[in-house]
Amino acid sequence: MSFTLEDLPYAYDALQPYLSRESFEYHHDKHHATYVTNANNLIKGTEFEGKPIEDVITGSFGKNVPIFNNVAQHYNHHHYWKWMKPNGGGAAPGKIEKLLIDSFGSVDKFKEEFQKEGLGQFGSGWVWLELKDGKAAIRKTPNAENPLIHGAQPLLVADVWEHSYYIDYRNRRADYLKAFLDHLVNWEHVEEMYDAAK
Repeated sequence: MSFTLEDLPYAYDALQPYLSRESFEYHHDKHHATYVTNANNLIKGTEFEGKPIEDVITGSFGKNVPIFNNVAQHYNHHHYWKWMKPNGGGAAPGKIEKLLIDSFGSVDKFKEEFQKEGLGQFGSGWVWLELKDGKAAIRKTPNAENPLIHGAQPLLVADVWEHSYYIDYRNRRADYLKAFLDHLVNWEHVEEMYDAAK
């Protein structure tokens, strides 16, 4: 089994004005494609060849940095595209709204905390909504790291590597994170991940 760069789940210009066609042409077609190529080349003939992607991520962390970095980045991006959609944002589905209220006090408090952690990630990385022991929490991770290596299940992510937003927002990470939550989040994919994680 090899890793595949899937097409975006929407047209390249479908998330304008929040993320541009040019942004996706670089981020998906160049950055993500490189991770997929590298991951496939690196796992050939190793103990990780043919294993499920989650097992490769947890098994290579701390043991094989190049494999971990490229495979985890493929996983992170694969879901990141799905966690966005045209006309996204808006109200979360009932069970997700309840989870956010139970875990953070309110949906607005979740958004505030998510943006704060995303802004607080120094350098390259990600900000996640994760599920661990039945409770939702926010985690920021550097570089390719994700909740799987911490025994948690990812429910949502915003990519805060500069290449994910610099074409459209330059250094305004706060504006990008606000647009992500208000206009891009695909709550249905959050719900799918939540159902799968329970």
